[in-house]
Amino acid sequence: MDHERPAGVPIPGTEPTPRGLFLDVWGTLLELPPGGAARGPGDVKFLPGVLDALYAAHRSGWKLYLVGNDFEVALGRRDERDQARIEETIAGAIADAGSVLTRSYVCTKHPSGSGRFKGDSVYMLPGTGAFYHAVHTDGIAMADSWVVGDSTLELVAGWRAGLHTCGVSTGLGLRDREYEVEIDTRFPSLFDFLSPLLERSFHRAG
Repeated sequence: MDHERPAGVPIPGTEPTPRGLFLDVWGTLLELPPGGAARGPGDVKFLPGVLDALYAAHRSGWKLYLVGNDFEVALGRRDERDQARIEETIAGAIADAGSVLTRSYVCTKHPSGSGRFKGDSVYMLPGTGAFYHAVHTDGIAMADSWVVGDSTLELVAGWRAGLHTCGVSTGLGLRDREYEVEIDTRFPSLFDFLSPLLERSFHRAG
């Protein structure tokens, strides 16, 4: 018996390879707190338009990842319970906005840390472990994926892995100059970058 395939459902094996958006957290997704480091969940403030843009990206088929180094607990500058509440607040806000966070690769370990936060991590930037893990685990197309950040740290990591790179003028606005990296593009904010990117994605899918 012949069965008609529902409209919009691809033939198995013809689905497009997923693409990833690797987003720095502080200064890109969220406002950079006074002093540069959050103390608790009260410092979690999403930049304008970001949550709506993440929802649109998710609906367009992009996989969403968080990247960055956050050594505050490891170096004794933040309580572990506050760290957990910060992470829960970020993930909860993204979920409440209708988006799905595929995975957080934010590195909280440091060689000079203590307890379970002491040591190296393959996810520590500017290493490229987070991107390759996403390739092996989620099958994303590295060459079609983007890393977006306000500092040269995450951008040089994405560049080394072969991703497209976008710098934003929020947060540090690339003023750190810690690494030499030639980025593909620069926008005033994550929202300003995602809007045209998703427009191109829509037309390509159509």
